[in-house]
Amino acid sequence: MTAPDGERLRRWRLVLGGGEADGLGSGEGDPVLAPRLAWSLQDRRMDAALGGLYEAETGSRRGGLGASAPTVARWLADLREFFPAGVVRVMQQDAIERLDLARLLFEPEMLDGVEPDVNLVATLLTLKGVMPARAKDAARAVVRRVVDDLTRRLEEPTRAAVGGSLNRAQRKFRPRPAEIDWDRTIRANLGTYQPDRRTLIPERLIGVGRKRRSLRDLVLCLDQSGSMASSVVYAGVFGAVLASLPAVSTRVIAFDTEVADLSEHLDDPVDVLYGIQLGGGTDIGRALAYAQSVIQRPEQTILVLISDLYEGGNEREMLARARSLRDSGVAVIALLALSDDGAPGYDHGVARAFAELGIPAFACTPEHFPGLMAAAIRGDDVGAWAGEQGLVVRGSGVG
Repeated sequence: MTAPDGERLRRWRLVLGGGEADGLGSGEGDPVLAPRLAWSLQDRRMDAALGGLYEAETGSRRGGLGASAPTVARWLADLREFFPAGVVRVMQQDAIERLDLARLLFEPEMLDGVEPDVNLVATLLTLKGVMPARAKDAARAVVRRVVDDLTRRLEEPTRAAVGGSLNRAQRKFRPRPAEIDWDRTIRANLGTYQPDRRTLIPERLIGVGRKRRSLRDLVLCLDQSGSMASSVVYAGVFGAVLASLPAVSTRVIAFDTEVADLSEHLDDPVDVLYGIQLGGGTDIGRALAYAQSVIQRPEQTILVLISDLYEGGNEREMLARARSLRDSGVAVIALLALSDDGAPGYDHGVARAFAELGIPAFACTPEHFPGLMAAAIRGDDVGAWAGEQGLVVRGSGVG
C-alpha cells in the first residue's frame, strides 16, 4: 500500500466517521495497514468536530455538541482551524438546522467565533425579535461585518454599470447661455480662430441640458418570507448602493401581509436589514398597490419585485395590479431569487401569468444584478438580456 493510498483511507475514515462500523477497521495486527490507519491528534480533533455535528441523532443525540455555548464556541474555533471558510459556513448552517443551535446564537461568545456570511445574517435577522439584550450588540456587529464586505464587493460594479447607463447628458446645439458647454464649444470651433484678433468666433454652440434631480426612479419590493432571506440581505445592500447614486431615486419596500417602506434608512444598509421582519405570510398584491401609490413618474420607473411569487392574498387581484403597473409604463421585473445559488423554488403558475403580461421572471446571482439594472435603465428587453447571460427566464416555456 502506497502513501497516497494511506491518505485516501484517512480521508474515507473522516468521511465515514472513523468508528467501528466505518468498514475500514483499525488495521490492528497488520504491520502494513496499521500505520496507514493510525490517526494523529489533529485527525482525532477533526473527527470530533465532524462527529459533533453529523453523528448527532434526533432524540438520543449520539455525539452532538451539547447545549453549552462555550462548548460550541470551541467547536467553531476547531472548524476555523481545520477547514476553509466556505466549508465552515456550510457546517455552521447545518448545525443551525440540524441541532437547533439558533438559540445559542444568543450568546455573545459564540457570535464572536462564527464565520460571518449571508445565511448567518439571515438567521440573526430572523431571531432579532427574541434575542436577549446581552447578545444584540454582538449580533449587529456580525451583520455589520457581512454588510461592509458585500458593499466593498458590489458597490463599484453597481456604480459602473448603472452610472454608464444614466449619466449621459444630452447635448444641445442651440443652448441657452447658462447651458453652454464652453470646453466642448471651443474644441468644436478651433478652425474659426482669428489670429489677428486673437479670438475665436464660434459657429456652433454646444450645450448640456440641465439634469433633472433623478433620471430614473427605482422601486425594490422585497418579499420578507423566510425562503427569501438571503435574497433580502443582498437586496438591502444593493438598495443602499443605488440610493447613493445622485441620478436615481431609490425606494425600498419590504412586505409580508403588511408593507414597510424602508426608504428613509437607505443611508445605512444595516438599518435597512434591521427594519425587515423575516418570516410570516405574503401579500404581493398589497405591496404592489402601495408601490403604485408612491410612483409619480411611471414611464421613468423600474419596479423590481424580489419574490418567489407564492401569493397568500388574492392572486387575481395581484395579477390585475401587476397589469395596471405595466400598462401605466412602469418597467416591472420579477426576480425570483437574488442569491449565490440562484436556484429558487417559486410559483410556476404566477410566473407564467407574469410572462403573459410581458413581465420577465427569473433568478440571478448578486454578480448579475448591476448588469440587470443597467439593462433596465437603458430600456433593453430584460428577458432577452437574461437569456444572453445564461439565466433561465421562468414561465416562458423553458423554466
